[in-house]
Amino acid sequence: MNKKVTIYEVAKKAGVAISTVSRVLNGSQNVSEDTKVKVNDVIKELNFRPQVNARKLASKEPQMLAIAVPSFTTPFFNEVLKGVKDEISKMDLDIILYNTGSKNPEEAVHNFFDRGTADALILLSIDVTDKIHEVLQATQTPVVLVNSAHESYNYFMLNDYKGGYMSGEHLVKNGFQNIGMISTVTKNKSSSERERGFIDALKNYKMNIDESLFITGESEKHGGFTEEAGFEAINKYAEMGKFPDAIFCANDTQALGAIHAINKLGMSVPEDIALMGYDNIKFSKYMDLTTVNQKMYSTGVQATSRLAEIIRNPDQNLIQTTIDPELIERGSTKNSKK
Repeated sequence: MNKKVTIYEVAKKAGVAISTVSRVLNGSQNVSEDTKVKVNDVIKELNFRPQVNARKLASKEPQMLAIAVPSFTTPFFNEVLKGVKDEISKMDLDIILYNTGSKNPEEAVHNFFDRGTADALILLSIDVTDKIHEVLQATQTPVVLVNSAHESYNYFMLNDYKGGYMSGEHLVKNGFQNIGMISTVTKNKSSSERERGFIDALKNYKMNIDESLFITGESEKHGGFTEEAGFEAINKYAEMGKFPDAIFCANDTQALGAIHAINKLGMSVPEDIALMGYDNIKFSKYMDLTTVNQKMYSTGVQATSRLAEIIRNPDQNLIQTTIDPELIERGSTKNSKK
């Protein structure tokens, strides 16, 4: 079977922007005659067949929703996906899950449109670059962003800065002095904002910041948001011969690995080291882990509901929502030395 030609390939061969190809396809007058001829010649040469999203949307036929997600194995994404699936089950919509994995996000979105099987899209934790924006505008695909933001789209953005700040503030108010952090190899907007908020809290409370206590979990798997990363970070503290009183982990899964390593070294949480996670995934309550609830399930529900509204009526005002987290205090940050 011949590979389906994409709008990207047409634009590249014609030497124009994707948006220009889109304007030619839509019969726009804002394109010179020479450019129209050049683009149409390439379309014929490559036997390009544009997607029919607009026609299907106008006819109100049942839609196929795609959700692009960096991983299916992390609890954070799974909670959002559960919300999406539960909301989808109430509607006349089908769903395709697309794992972008380690691909460049722009390549991942390219591949999504290459398949041409879905009519609407949720981007989960994928920042909209200029190239992605150009593609979305050119294809006129209904899209909702989850855990990223862009002025041109509906989005539900998690307030990672506030979550990080709340975490640092909680540890300070519990009387801990030497506070550490386990960060990640991958630095996306969410993790960077989370760390920035955490450090700002320590600074605002005039804490002495020892940067040697800020450790990066070296596991490359899933960007460092893993048990392995947490486990390895604790071993780094052991190699230094210096442990914090309390540690802020990048997420709950990382915290689980840290707890295993702490116990293996003959220490315990919180008696020797207090530990704080992030995300409030299901197993955190069984670990008695203090964490931050990001309301992931309800965010998935809201995003899907909003996308269904856009499909039914594309000409709606944008809804751009920042979702504030909440601190879930449990036993792992109890200060037994107070």
